[in-house]
Amino acid sequence: MEEHPLPTNYQLQSIATGNIFEDSGWLLDAPDENNPSLIRALYENNQLHKGPNTRGLYQFSDWLPIHRSLIGSYAPVTYKSQGLSKKLGLENLWITFSGYWPERGIQMKTCSFKETEAYSVCGRLDEKEKKILVVASAGNTARAFARVCSDNNIPLLLCVPEDNINALWFDEPIADCVKLIVSESGSDYFDAIHLSNLACQMEAFVAEGGAKNVARRDGMGTTVLSAVTTIGKIPDYYFQAVGSGTGAIAAWEANLRFNEDGRFGNNKMKLMVSQNKPFTPIYDTWKADSRAMLPLDDTLARQQVEAIDAKVLSNRKPPYPIAGGLYDALKDTQGDVLLASNEEAKEAADLFQQTEGIDIHPAAAIATATLIEAAKNNSLEKDALIMLNITGGGEDVFKKSHKLHYLKPQLAFPINPDFEEVKKQLNQLFK
Repeated sequence: MEEHPLPTNYQLQSIATGNIFEDSGWLLDAPDENNPSLIRALYENNQLHKGPNTRGLYQFSDWLPIHRSLIGSYAPVTYKSQGLSKKLGLENLWITFSGYWPERGIQMKTCSFKETEAYSVCGRLDEKEKKILVVASAGNTARAFARVCSDNNIPLLLCVPEDNINALWFDEPIADCVKLIVSESGSDYFDAIHLSNLACQMEAFVAEGGAKNVARRDGMGTTVLSAVTTIGKIPDYYFQAVGSGTGAIAAWEANLRFNEDGRFGNNKMKLMVSQNKPFTPIYDTWKADSRAMLPLDDTLARQQVEAIDAKVLSNRKPPYPIAGGLYDALKDTQGDVLLASNEEAKEAADLFQQTEGIDIHPAAAIATATLIEAAKNNSLEKDALIMLNITGGGEDVFKKSHKLHYLKPQLAFPINPDFEEVKKQLNQLFK
């Protein structure tokens, strides 16, 4: 990989107040502010100077809050659809693909755009950091962080629901610097987050931060950086399935940066985000025109999560109400929240395979299903410039050509674990 100037020069800004401050290392919140707000990176380079493809994700380092580059990354690829666009009667459909598709020049070994987060977040982490990074995940994020941290010798604690650990497959064994703990069978992503929060109360650990981490969002935003620099224009519509909505927030922020860049237009993509029925908390809240998330019964939520195929879309407490969060992104872009069922997603995945030639993840199939429906009901202009964010794919191809290794959990905890017990067992695990 070629050398390029790092660290990237940037400052941070509170969305709620506009206050600008320096990044003291691992800031997740604006200092001395009480109201919840995301913080955003302000880059020294207002215009994006894209590096060569040999840099992988780091070809976009101008707009990544990083101190170093790591080995093994790929950037998302964008191409103009031929098959699906013809089938749907959409003249200007572009697909941004993250996953494993060697024919398109992309070989993300975890087959998911979560790699964009992991390479950016871990690139923000100081090499001298002694604390252990903690990541909670419903599956794909854990797989991406495990791969990146294993390859780059970065200590990591993963917290995943036990029912989701079949998502933790790899083409080679994961190094000992990565440890996996689980919340017991019957739990969901929210329970894994709770477990990770308990770990982060201990001195030895540092929270990755989720949506609050500017590196996570700006890593995910490389999907839009890929699209706009390939197409030469900012799209009119952006389609993506959401669990937390962090990817959509990232897309909006990347769009705003391109508006300031000035070379690609100044429009705002309408964020067309989707959820997998029957788990629809973001949809329900948006349709109620509420900033505050509507109440959701824990037991019902777990049942709904069990019913959906796209398990990665199962966040019960998304960054929706927070200043700079999904509510603000949808309002600012005049976007909408759409729904698709498991059956509609399966049909969409089959159509994508037939027309584009690659398998896609269930979440990407949800997004594709809502695009198909929007095209059918004529809610999109035929010549509109549309970006479809395929957030994962090529897994079938990858698994057929690689022997798989699974990461096994070292510890399992009940849904409501006792903190002292968690502390005791983690201390023994990381002796």
